[in-house]
Amino acid sequence: MGNLIPEKRIAEFEKRGFGMFIHWGLYSQLEQGEWTLNLHHIEEKDYRRCFDHFTAEDFDAKAIVCLAKQAGMKYITFTTRHHDGFSLYDTRGLSEYDVMHTPCKRDLVKELIEACRQEGILPMLYHTTLDWVHPDFDRDFDAYLEYLRKSVEILCTQYGPIGGLWFDGNWSKRHADWKLDELYGMIHRLQPDAMIINNTGLSQQGKTGHPEIDSVTFEQGQATPMNREGMDKYVTAEMCQTMNRHWGIAIHDLDYKSPRQMIERLCHARKVGANYLLNIGLTGQGKVTKITEALLEIIGQWTAMASESLYEGKPSEMICSHSKDFVLEKDGAAYVYVHDLPLLGPKDVVAAYENTNEDHAIQNVKRKVRSIRWVDNDEELLFSQKADEVSYRAVGFPYGTHWIVRVGKIEFED
Repeated sequence: MGNLIPEKRIAEFEKRGFGMFIHWGLYSQLEQGEWTLNLHHIEEKDYRRCFDHFTAEDFDAKAIVCLAKQAGMKYITFTTRHHDGFSLYDTRGLSEYDVMHTPCKRDLVKELIEACRQEGILPMLYHTTLDWVHPDFDRDFDAYLEYLRKSVEILCTQYGPIGGLWFDGNWSKRHADWKLDELYGMIHRLQPDAMIINNTGLSQQGKTGHPEIDSVTFEQGQATPMNREGMDKYVTAEMCQTMNRHWGIAIHDLDYKSPRQMIERLCHARKVGANYLLNIGLTGQGKVTKITEALLEIIGQWTAMASESLYEGKPSEMICSHSKDFVLEKDGAAYVYVHDLPLLGPKDVVAAYENTNEDHAIQNVKRKVRSIRWVDNDEELLFSQKADEVSYRAVGFPYGTHWIVRVGKIEFED
């Protein structure tokens, strides 16, 4: 069981590596997080104003997809319906609580999917299973599950091929029978190449939950290497995180992660073979905030630099002497991701100057190394090899640059 081969959809999903999560809904107009209806005990009549004023006038699917592409993201997971029960797609008579009954009157899921296809980005569709407003969720759960299944069926039949379904909310009724065989069976029948992901929540990170799950989730956590012993199929992993502390936009949440934090989280995910799904929250009418744009542009510089190995590189059995560092392998080469290197320069110019000629080591190297070069400037590094250990001179960043995590390409003798 240790040598399971991933199904095609899972293998292709892993190669995408880095995705954009988008949280957007009626709650976005209130600018205090996606759980505001529930946690702030907002009256239905007051929340209805969000419905009556939803125009999506600032939503530009093409611009958002291009921003994701510039950031190096290869797929987008979009909230088609969140826990407040409001749908950003045309439910075709199933419910009046959808975007077609607001002043917007546009199928926003359709717009995003079409923009994704134009730019070669894989569309993934988030859909809640928890519903705070549907009366049958607590009154007649079987009737609610039929409503849920019909909602998902629309997503599986009206938009062409999709990358997958990303569910969230089963943790609200852990002991209920969610009839997942029926739901997942329908998805496989209508969308045979779609990934099935069901978020297990903050307290159940890395749990599979059902045999048809294709990827486990690590919500707001650090992914760990997958242990596939005893599994009947190859399951991958995805760690999803927010830029600040909320998923939906929260205008007074100033606690944004730095580019360093996000780049290092992306690196950690790839180190253990997981994807990194980074969330943005759109404004009430669908605009990307300035800080989000700026942070994604910075991340995009780094992903472009590391792109040769970032997406299709596989975790290696080679072990680095520095605990944060790691190796990915691709097409016969190895790529070492090196953290915490100093910025080089004169002591009276560079703050916290460190002159380092420190040797880093990589163990369990089974082939003879021919060269090691930084991929950002093609600088060749001094190295020596003894048996299965390679030592190399980890040169810091030249003045004028700082990539946070630097990538070295290791080439081997034929």
